[in-house]
Amino acid sequence: MQPSLAEILALPVLQAGDPQVLGGPLDSLVRWVHVSDVFDLSELLQGGELVLTTGQPLTDPSLSHRYLRGLAAAGAIGLIVELNARLSSLPDDMAELADALGFTLIVLHRPIKFVEVTEHVHRSIVAEQYEEAAFARHVHEVFTALSMNRATLSDITDAVADLLGVPVVLEGLNKQVLAFAAMGTPASTLLADWERRSRLAPSGAVTTVAGPEDWLISQVGQYRGEWGRLIVPMAAATPKARMIMALERAAQALALHRMVEQDRTAFEQQAQSGLIDELRRGRIHDEAEATTRARALGLYQSLLYVPLTVRVAVAAPNNDQVQAQRQQVAMSDAIRHAVASTRNTALTASRRPGEIDLILAPSKQQQIDDALQSACAAIESTILRLDGVTKCAIGAGAASVRVIDAAVGLTDSAHVASVALSMAPSGRSYYRATDIRLRGLLAALRDDPRVQAFAESELRGLLDPRARHGDDLFEVLRQFLDTAGNKTVLARKMHLSRPTLYAKLASIQRILAVDLEDAESRTSLHAAMLVLDVPPVGLNR
Repeated sequence: MQPSLAEILALPVLQAGDPQVLGGPLDSLVRWVHVSDVFDLSELLQGGELVLTTGQPLTDPSLSHRYLRGLAAAGAIGLIVELNARLSSLPDDMAELADALGFTLIVLHRPIKFVEVTEHVHRSIVAEQYEEAAFARHVHEVFTALSMNRATLSDITDAVADLLGVPVVLEGLNKQVLAFAAMGTPASTLLADWERRSRLAPSGAVTTVAGPEDWLISQVGQYRGEWGRLIVPMAAATPKARMIMALERAAQALALHRMVEQDRTAFEQQAQSGLIDELRRGRIHDEAEATTRARALGLYQSLLYVPLTVRVAVAAPNNDQVQAQRQQVAMSDAIRHAVASTRNTALTASRRPGEIDLILAPSKQQQIDDALQSACAAIESTILRLDGVTKCAIGAGAASVRVIDAAVGLTDSAHVASVALSMAPSGRSYYRATDIRLRGLLAALRDDPRVQAFAESELRGLLDPRARHGDDLFEVLRQFLDTAGNKTVLARKMHLSRPTLYAKLASIQRILAVDLEDAESRTSLHAAMLVLDVPPVGLNR
């Protein structure tokens, strides 16, 4: 950083010369120090110099004004004159001329070594320039490496915060926080009431300080195509020039990241998924931090938060990974728009193909059951309109007053949704654990080899012929169990005559070696059916 005239004047070497300021300001910054007794320096100066002289050009009083005007015209900002036997004083009107020119004029009443002044000032200027160059090179290396490694939004935000040693926040155009680095500041403090505070800090095309809190803001994205802002929301000791350089370089890295990742999930969805993942993994223990971060991502504060999981079945699972990703993005967007249409808010996260997690915050104007019913009905209606989706099931976990607990409840809601997807349509817009009962228990145990062996042994006599010949006895047994053994209802439902139905049931009893009139036999067979019906986790049928 260039020193000011006041800082140079305070140097011990100059103070030893008993300096006296005759005129002009002391706040001008000095670019260089030049020692010369030449009268005409117009060809030697470039602007911003402080000139030191032993007074030779001022020995002729008739030329002193011309000399001073010449220095000012050449761009010099000040003159230090060492008085001596040849020049014991300056003309009285020199001080008035210096003030008129805005040119600083200083005299030294005792001799000093000019070389000590130039060495000290030039060393500080060059050292500062070297540090700036070294910092710029380091910034370039950091962000080049991040770009080459396809760093995430959080990685880039963390990097610029580490470089500057201050908190940094990346937000979208809707003022929702996409990523942030707190640098030791509590997230609940850094992001408190973020949207309102951000709207009070408008910014322009260039990096600038704005708003009542003096935020340093850099736009992210090309001109007229900006998609976010990178913000230093707190004052810092780091020189502003460095902060601007690093912030703008980070903004360039973020813009490049978007160009490379433009076909991926929207940034807001990535941020929401990241937060839900942290909550599920127990990495956030402070509820204040959880609610503040959730609020910054668009989840309004609510009396209760409800964990939900949406699962879908598709007509033909897509083996094209790019297309499958696009389908998942479309599903996530549809869910978010459906929730917004009911005046509720939610965080969403994509867990696996065909499955989306939500933390729903019902609006304060609705009762919890009404909000849940309207949101889930809207989600189901929207999802079923997507290409290829044949079925949708929504599982709900226990509502909680804490966001952290609601995130933990996503494990239960995912289990409920998985089981509900295997059930016959019931007209419900969502399912709870009490709705899946025995089916839910068997789903939880489905991967146990002993449970699978039980189902196979119970039904093998029908499964093998079914696989070879498409025998309909398996479906007759299923319908028989679903109608609780009511043969009259079963005959009507399957459009079979009584003798034909009785013959088929007799065949089933003979093949399986069971008595269908026995309640325990029917229960055992029904449990085996349920084990076969529940799909493995992550499989859409």
